[in-house]
Amino acid sequence: MLTTREYAPDQMARFSRADDETAGRAPATRAIPTGGAGWIATGVAILAIVWTWSLEKELYLLGALLAAYGVARLVARWLHGQGRNDNLLSHVVGDFASMPPLMKKLALVQFFTWSALFIMWIYTTPVVAQYMFGSADPASPAYNAGANWVGILFATYNGVAALAAPFLLQPLARRIGQANTHAIALMLGALGFLSFLFLRDAQLLLLSEVAIGIAWASTLAMPYAMLASSVPQAKLGIYMGLFNAFVVIPQLLVATVMGTIMRHAFPTEPIWTMAFAAGVMLLASVATLRCR
Repeated sequence: MLTTREYAPDQMARFSRADDETAGRAPATRAIPTGGAGWIATGVAILAIVWTWSLEKELYLLGALLAAYGVARLVARWLHGQGRNDNLLSHVVGDFASMPPLMKKLALVQFFTWSALFIMWIYTTPVVAQYMFGSADPASPAYNAGANWVGILFATYNGVAALAAPFLLQPLARRIGQANTHAIALMLGALGFLSFLFLRDAQLLLLSEVAIGIAWASTLAMPYAMLASSVPQAKLGIYMGLFNAFVVIPQLLVATVMGTIMRHAFPTEPIWTMAFAAGVMLLASVATLRCR
């Protein structure tokens, strides 16, 4: 800290422009938001379906968020027409609409990846307890033993991630590229989730967690490394913040849509959540190949 040099804002701006020109990045621009009515219509349609079919009330949140985003786009466009562009709403909505092409592709990868991860964090305990320890009753000793084992499984994938990042993923990325490395890691994660459908020995799940740990390590590093090299440096912090929206959105969807699917289609078979997790993680792996 004591040896770090500080630069004035105008100097930082010159550095940023020079970096963008050297890397061939497009200059930072902000798009004019359009299409708000479509978002509002989609949100209202979801609200109507939930109300008509008496679905879980959590789905109201999904519809309301989509409609609210549509309203925000319409308001931002109206503000632009009034020449009032220097406000928080216009900045956020405009930057969201003008995401660089690679960021849009990575956002899809993040959406699928984090959907799988949130499924894992929510449903691993009932899956392990019911299928490996033989109890679906949260009050039973067997269920609690299963929950304790899940703690060990989660510690395993985190430990693997800590080792995989510097000793596996970084060397591999230097040889085959960040996108290919991330695609391989996510494929391993998908296989790890898929193995839950076939393994019935709790000890063998440690191998599943090794694969998931490699995917977890890559998820925490590779998408951000790819994004940082593709966006205007003057807006790096803004785009990194917007990028994290694709971590939050899957959380909301899994908490609402996934719960509804399981209660209606597989009310006593939580194991199928691992199939969903494997499927969306596989989609994330395939989507990563478009980021090369």
